[in-house]
Amino acid sequence: MRLLAPGVWASPQPSPDDMAAVAAAGVRRVINNRPDHEEPGQPTSVEMEAAARAAGMDYLWIPVRGMPGPDQAAAVGEALADGTPTLLFCRSGTRSTVAWALARRARGDDPDALRAAAAGAGYDLSRLPL
Repeated sequence: MRLLAPGVWASPQPSPDDMAAVAAAGVRRVINNRPDHEEPGQPTSVEMEAAARAAGMDYLWIPVRGMPGPDQAAAVGEALADGTPTLLFCRSGTRSTVAWALARRARGDDPDALRAAAAGAGYDLSRLPL
């Protein structure tokens, strides 16, 4: 898990078996940004939800193909607004990081600060128009 902001992490695809460790790290909500069947062998949203809930976490599925659209960024922003410690994931973590940055930008955060936070977590958003 890579810290984007206090209480917000992004990561590549975890396995269902990772959910107990994610919860033990203080995460209380998981947002899955991967569409089902994006790659052979990836866990489905249903499998990830069952594992997250079994570990005591809330779960949201906000699938993103390509760049997050306004509705997806807004859904991520709404979920994060309550401050619940949240892990967002996709295949590599990049789409989740972009969705987070777009959501924060819509709330008025500085684009350069968002790019710097993403870079600190290992995600290059330098080409993202924020």
